[in-house]
Amino acid sequence: MLPCHCLALRRASRTATSFYDTALAPAGLTVAQFAMLRQLQALGRVSISRAAQAMQLDRTTLGRNLGPLERGGMVRIVVGETDGRQRMIEVSDRGEQAVRQAIPAWKSAQAAISGRLNPGRLALLHELLAEFESIAS
Repeated sequence: MLPCHCLALRRASRTATSFYDTALAPAGLTVAQFAMLRQLQALGRVSISRAAQAMQLDRTTLGRNLGPLERGGMVRIVVGETDGRQRMIEVSDRGEQAVRQAIPAWKSAQAAISGRLNPGRLALLHELLAEFESIAS
């Protein structure tokens, strides 16, 4: 019987998430929060709709994920300057500081994974994951 591709991906994802969450815990971030803050930094001040699109999330999922970051003072959600109905997201100074604090731990986790996997196989993993993402397009 052919193994379930979805189950294999979910298991690998949980393993990777747990590994990175453990590494980032001293900085007070999960890997999902770290990744979201990094993406928001790259986007700059951005509307919730645009951020959701860029992160390939629906607005409600993004809103739910932003909640803990907003409560922790790492992001601010403000009214748009030109449209009062629009909500804009910006990374706060506290969020910038949290990312700076977490980067060494993230780099260490990256290095640990790179050290455990053959570079060619790691490159193949990235290639396969990119190819896998394209099936939904």
